Amino acid sequence: MESQLVLALALAALVGVSLGLLGGGGSILTVPILVYVLGMGAREAVAASLFVVGATSAVAMIAHAGAGRVRWRTGALFGLAGMVGAFAGGLLGGLIPGAVLLIIFAAMMIVTAVAMIRGRRGGTADGEEARSLPLARILIDGSLVGIATGLVGAGGGFLIVPALNLLGGLPMAIAVGTSLLVIAMKSAAGLGGYLFSVRLDWAPVLAFTATAIAGSFLGAALAGRLPERALRTSFGVFVLLMGVFVLVQEVPPLIAPGTAG
Repeated sequence: MESQLVLALALAALVGVSLGLLGGGGSILTVPILVYVLGMGAREAVAASLFVVGATSAVAMIAHAGAGRVRWRTGALFGLAGMVGAFAGGLLGGLIPGAVLLIIFAAMMIVTAVAMIRGRRGGTADGEEARSLPLARILIDGSLVGIATGLVGAGGGFLIVPALNLLGGLPMAIAVGTSLLVIAMKSAAGLGGYLFSVRLDWAPVLAFTATAIAGSFLGAALAGRLPERALRTSFGVFVLLMGVFVLVQEVPPLIAPGTAG
């Protein structure tokens, strides 16, 4: 168990780097680590992931805010709209089989990845468009992303960053910083709901969180130094690989003879 905890903490540092650098990928990485390395149950892992990702995002956001890479109004409104949309998406997701949800999840990731790799044509270079973005546009974009993330049960960083970058017109580094505010808000709300029915072993959760937070400082420092195109492309490749991995895991059992249903 001690060796498993050491491995989990090493991987927790990567979770922090991912959140600090890319503004996403936290829940995609955290839940499998907690389940397959630390042996947590699925519900406990999801609840613990919300705490880890929420706390790490909040701390990483401070570094981004100090560098002027957080748009508070846009992030707060996007986050509030996302909470409402996520609730609706969660209701819809309860009516869809799990394997189908995972395939939808992977498809969303692949489409998002392609968009990020291709980039925003004529995108803003200085974020002026984002400052004047209409309130209705922020609320609509936030709600749509919330529905998508609620439907597939993911934290949403891999959708929030592209939405802020491609739809909202925020430069990539600012989209990353602002997404951390949105993730922290949604994670806090989700954790509050889970704690009514789930008990957590807080010792490993807090150790995992502390290590992830340490990694987030490195990720945040790198985010301000890497070129926007390189950052956007690396994010897109990461999401593309994860999407393909999920498809490889979920599609064969559905189409294999005698396993459908």
